[in-house]
Amino acid sequence: MPDQIPSSDILIIGAGAAGLLAARDLARAGRSVTVLEARERIGGRVHTFTPPGFSQPLEAGAEFLHGAVPLSRALLREAGRRWQDGEGEMYVFRNGQLQADADFFPELPEVLARLNALPQDLPLAEFLNQEFPGAAHAALRTAATQFAEGYDAADARLVSAWALRDEWAGDGAEDSPRPVGGYGPLLYWLADEARDAGARLHLNTPVQAIHWQAGRVEVRTAAGPRYQAQQLLCTVPLGVWQWAADQPGALQFEPELPTHRAAAAQLGFGPVVKVALEFRTAFWQEQLPEMSFLISDAPVPTWWSPLPDRRPLLMGWVAGPAAARLREAPDEQVLEAALASLATLLATSPAAVRAQLQASYIHNWGREPYTYGAYSYPTIGAPAARAALAQPVANTLFFAGEAVYEGPHAGTVEAALVSGQAAAQAMLGQA
Repeated sequence: MPDQIPSSDILIIGAGAAGLLAARDLARAGRSVTVLEARERIGGRVHTFTPPGFSQPLEAGAEFLHGAVPLSRALLREAGRRWQDGEGEMYVFRNGQLQADADFFPELPEVLARLNALPQDLPLAEFLNQEFPGAAHAALRTAATQFAEGYDAADARLVSAWALRDEWAGDGAEDSPRPVGGYGPLLYWLADEARDAGARLHLNTPVQAIHWQAGRVEVRTAAGPRYQAQQLLCTVPLGVWQWAADQPGALQFEPELPTHRAAAAQLGFGPVVKVALEFRTAFWQEQLPEMSFLISDAPVPTWWSPLPDRRPLLMGWVAGPAAARLREAPDEQVLEAALASLATLLATSPAAVRAQLQASYIHNWGREPYTYGAYSYPTIGAPAARAALAQPVANTLFFAGEAVYEGPHAGTVEAALVSGQAAAQAMLGQA
């Protein structure tokens, strides 16, 4: 007699922010829920942990609360977690000069004025070349491109100028507190809440194929076990949608979903390399007193400290096309680029910076299995593509994650949480 396939009301693929919140809400509503997570941990692109040599946990993934993010803050309060504002000075290294309390993008008002008058959407690079041509505007074009590529992890040749107009007119990049203790405790709390409500979580369970028909889903996993349910919620990152079918970690639907697959291909998904360096002392304080952020055009262009936390820790950030070029780079090569960047910015030598180094950790999200990137960014026509990717199929297949979110908090944990909550409501017939 063949083994019986475990059955649930609902299967959820992915134990990131969207999947865990949906699992909790669905289980609380009385549904039997099974969550299948490919990794050996929960959290997805949230990863709070302590690498070897570090004194305390750090954030390998999402770190900040960008803007109002009402759902994130409500859940943190419910979990008994706090958040704290950052402190310190912003520094900019431009034309070989270090400037304190500087505006990295002083031309932003002029760019926004042209964006507001733009009659039709264009990729940012095309907009900049059209509206700000020639050598006289070279610095402006560079600053705008660095802002889009560094903050949004976007390719300037693809990202929507209109979408950046709406984002840059807000304050998400400026208002960026952190959850105390990181995002990890919030997601582990959500997992505990889901389990307490009856949900089952299976780690180390990569899904290979989803066989479906109206009212019935059967999932085949890489390890062999199968699972079945009446409905399925897919919360995999956009990078998995875009991954070639013949590559490890690809996800197959049988029958295929050509409309959803095409919509995913239209959206942008940016890579990020995050560099964590813990030093013996905060030696940079001599030149950068109370430094919170340092932005430059170095190979590792963006750095921040954990202030008000006084650990001698610096976080480096490479995003967008620059991170894509490092996708296959060995970690030691990235570390050397990071140390050289800091040496240039601090007017010292890489050897002097390395002599202070106590521990290092590199997380290259572009090559991360089951992710293949960091977060989505809006291309031309992105609202229609996101809507198509989020569209349920036959009241059987549902979709969530930051890539399908439409609103002011794109590319954030808030976007993932909101989409997971909305998907759960739709599955319960409440949307």
